[in-house]
Amino acid sequence: MEALRMKTDKKLVLIVDDDEDILFQMKLNLAETEYEIMTAGSEKEARKILEDTRPDLVILDLMMENRDSGFVLSHSIKRLDPMIKVILVTAVTSETGMEFDASTPDERRWVKADTIMSKPVRKDQLLREIDSLMGA
Repeated sequence: MEALRMKTDKKLVLIVDDDEDILFQMKLNLAETEYEIMTAGSEKEARKILEDTRPDLVILDLMMENRDSGFVLSHSIKRLDPMIKVILVTAVTSETGMEFDASTPDERRWVKADTIMSKPVRKDQLLREIDSLMGA
């Protein structure tokens, strides 16, 4: 867990994933960008960070400690501050073959994420989504 935030004008992106390899890869993909990056390896770690820090955007794994950890955390983040952008990433499609998205307004209201992306997420896709949500 990286709980301390440096003093900077950069927008803050919090990446939350229980897979250390994916967490490392996403952080590496964003290292050369204009964003400050923090990471958490669990829903619990993310909640601790959110007690003291308000990221501009959070990238959440859907299934962490529990199958619904990403949903639960996304709802909590939006209750805490609806202006925080949330990208939910999931391997549901690749693992089950079932399509998972939130394409209708009803589904988006229920999911409480601004965007849903399927794993593996390509660097260019991720950067495009982040820039779009951050207004860059």
